[in-house]
Amino acid sequence: MLIYQLFILGSLLVFLGIVLKNLGDLPPLPAGPGDGAFAPKVSLLVPARNEELNIEACVTSLLGQRYPDFEVIVLDDHSSDGTLDALRRIAAGPSAGAKLRILEGRELPAGWHGKAWACQQLGEAAAGELLLFTDADTRHQPDALARAVEAMRRSGAGMLSLTPAQQMQSFSEKLIVPLVYHILFSYLPVAMVWKSRSPAFCYAIGQFILFRREAYEKIGGHRSVCNNIVEDVWLCKAVKRSGGKVAAFDGTDAVSCRMYRGFGEVWQGFSKNLFAGLGNSVPCFMALMALVVLLYLAPYGFLATSALHGDRSLTLFWLPTAQITVALLIRLIIAAKFRQPLWPVALHLFSQAMLLLIAANSFRLSVFGKGPQWKGRNYPLSGHGS
Repeated sequence: MLIYQLFILGSLLVFLGIVLKNLGDLPPLPAGPGDGAFAPKVSLLVPARNEELNIEACVTSLLGQRYPDFEVIVLDDHSSDGTLDALRRIAAGPSAGAKLRILEGRELPAGWHGKAWACQQLGEAAAGELLLFTDADTRHQPDALARAVEAMRRSGAGMLSLTPAQQMQSFSEKLIVPLVYHILFSYLPVAMVWKSRSPAFCYAIGQFILFRREAYEKIGGHRSVCNNIVEDVWLCKAVKRSGGKVAAFDGTDAVSCRMYRGFGEVWQGFSKNLFAGLGNSVPCFMALMALVVLLYLAPYGFLATSALHGDRSLTLFWLPTAQITVALLIRLIIAAKFRQPLWPVALHLFSQAMLLLIAANSFRLSVFGKGPQWKGRNYPLSGHGS
């Protein structure tokens, strides 16, 4: 028992070390734009499906960029709400000018998932030397684009992604959404994203991905990820396989995103992405389940046993207490760094328990069902969304 408890504590300390190293290896965006010597035309590309609540704020923030040469192209992907009407109102307003174009998406072909197909159409319509793919639920500070372009110039990367600030309002959002950055920065060495050519070390958040056109076209655009649910990470893999360079920056002061609204969307959205994010791998799924139980849930079980029997021994009380302390410290550091609310850190046990349930649901839907559903489409392991 002692060896087991020390191993768990040691593992958590390793993850704490990875987090601390990652925060030093994730550079902030440049404080301001460059000197103007590198200011190519940028196409700001937004796929939108049933985004009536978000699209106006997103597009308005994009049109307000302080950058000399850009266009905004929004593709309405067969929305059943008022997304297209909202876009037409924006286009008719004074802020749009000639910068905004609205596309109506073509029918989804066999072998494609919806977002990848929408982005492929956007990429084909774009005129920019740089292509920014960004989600319809994002908001961009006026200098976000200029700073990202300068970051791309300095890094020399063909693909650049940011960590936006995640906006959370409901209890369920605050309980579960922070786990995205917890998983990302606890287990992935960010330095290897920059330095290694291996596609095993990939970082990309689809809320903000900036490409050089030549890098995007070299991988075949979104055709290379046409049936991947987590297309952002697989785009990164494709760029690395093609010999391209990938860069990652902290964008919390430049871009924000409210990923999901309420428990229903949190449950459905993460159920769509989680098993796919593990490469649809059963061994990886089982490893994640074991990791969550052993590192984040079992220590509370030992403490409960200690309290029940009045046993304050090293193995039942002190080492589990140390494990919980390190786990909470990891969450606290990540929450503070990325401007997340701090009080949900105290509920980390329940966050991890919810992660188990979502992972199990994602596995069930993907392996035994028709695939997860999102915005009226099914996402099977292969093929195209219905």
